[in-house]
Amino acid sequence: MRNELLSPAEMAEADRLAIAAGPLDGYGLMLRAGEAVAAVVLARYPAAKKVHVLCGPGNNGGDGYVVARLLAEAGVDVALWASSKPRAGSDAARAAADCTLERRPLSAFTAQAGSLVIDAIYGAGLSKPLTGEAKGAVDIATEMNLPVVAIDLPSGVSGESGEVLGCAFCAALTVTFARKKPGHLLLPGRGRCGEVVLADIGIRDEIIDAVAPRAFENRPGLWIASFPAPAVDTHKYKRGHTSVFSGGPSATGAARLSALAAARSGAGAVTMLSPANAMQVNAAHLTSIMLRKVDAVEDVHDLIGDRRPSAFVLGPGFGIGDKARDFTLAVLAENRQDGGVEGLVLDADGITSFRNVAAMLFEAAGRPDAPALIMTPHEGEFGRLFADIAADKALSKLAKAREAAQRANAVLVYKGADSVIAAPDGRAAINSNGAPWLATAGSGDVLAGLIAGLLAQGMPAFEAACAGVWIHAEAGSRFGPGLIAEDLPLAVVPVLRELTQSTVR
Repeated sequence: MRNELLSPAEMAEADRLAIAAGPLDGYGLMLRAGEAVAAVVLARYPAAKKVHVLCGPGNNGGDGYVVARLLAEAGVDVALWASSKPRAGSDAARAAADCTLERRPLSAFTAQAGSLVIDAIYGAGLSKPLTGEAKGAVDIATEMNLPVVAIDLPSGVSGESGEVLGCAFCAALTVTFARKKPGHLLLPGRGRCGEVVLADIGIRDEIIDAVAPRAFENRPGLWIASFPAPAVDTHKYKRGHTSVFSGGPSATGAARLSALAAARSGAGAVTMLSPANAMQVNAAHLTSIMLRKVDAVEDVHDLIGDRRPSAFVLGPGFGIGDKARDFTLAVLAENRQDGGVEGLVLDADGITSFRNVAAMLFEAAGRPDAPALIMTPHEGEFGRLFADIAADKALSKLAKAREAAQRANAVLVYKGADSVIAAPDGRAAINSNGAPWLATAGSGDVLAGLIAGLLAQGMPAFEAACAGVWIHAEAGSRFGPGLIAEDLPLAVVPVLRELTQSTVR
């Protein structure tokens, strides 16, 4: 399955290109869409006593007219409720003309318990709050707790941002076409879509390629081609060396979680970089993780010269201040060429340490030969580095992540239940397998280590971040209730095993 996401504007362009390429015209695509929805309704809701089809004036409503006609022809008891007439000469007007069912005004919509609602009012085309008769229909369906099947996207949910525009249907099932949209994955819209069924209506892959979307659903197909698979003749340093900076003696646990996650990800060697006063604490808890004293920037340079680690993690439990900034800039001052440092994952205290001097960090990351910078902020940390972007209510989470990544010259993981991963070049991915069990202390430390471990093994920064986020979420979903951060490094093992088996050549 392809991973591209199409904005409403990109979907309109895909429709235009598909119609120009033939053999289907606009009405042919509408018929295909209606047939797909009707087939899903007949399969999923065979016992529905009555089906209410709610049609708007645009193409979404046109799809609804097709659905209503097909369901009635199949013997279903259908009530058709329509708002204003479709524009004369449009595909929607043709669909309305071909549907001979009695048309009742949407403003008079009523329903019975046990009936099903088909939402074909606006879909993804809405850009302003839902009002009037459409809002009234939402209120009735919500109050009666009626199951709703949405065509394309629940009316009231922005296809661009996932924002609920005033109010929206809460669908049990959403049938969309060709590709999903950001609004299917971004919260709160994702919670209004229910199960999303992707239907093929004849828009070929080469049409999508011509649109050239830059947003994707974060699934293995997006990055599996670069997922590390160890060769037969490998050794530990060929599998990558990850170094994790530790905090002081009372704050070492977070870094150990990162280090263990990096090791579980497949990195052949992992070193904990500890201040002298935390060496004994760390030594008491580490077995397969190596330990090295690092107190000053000179120690960082010596480590890189001696051991040539591929990737670093800085931030978990480290502490906020000059030391975090100095160590970060020391790593970013290295060069990537000739087996140099591949990248740095900056998390937690590392991010916050640049709160008032963000430009310094962004400039260091922007050097042409600098190691890749991957930042993993949650919402609060994002606001500390990108206050203006965070405050811009006109921007979706996807747009915010993209703008921040470009400004920072970094791959950005904007964490949350709908994590967005964005690269400076405009590519972005929205994660869709998040689990509530991951909302536990230390979970983000594990994520940072996973990403660094994959980066150390040769995955490009954007792909390593996407893979780390997906693996982390998948492990949390599979583990379920009772999960704590200490469980996660081991919980990723079966996920990694499956991914590795799919890449062995």
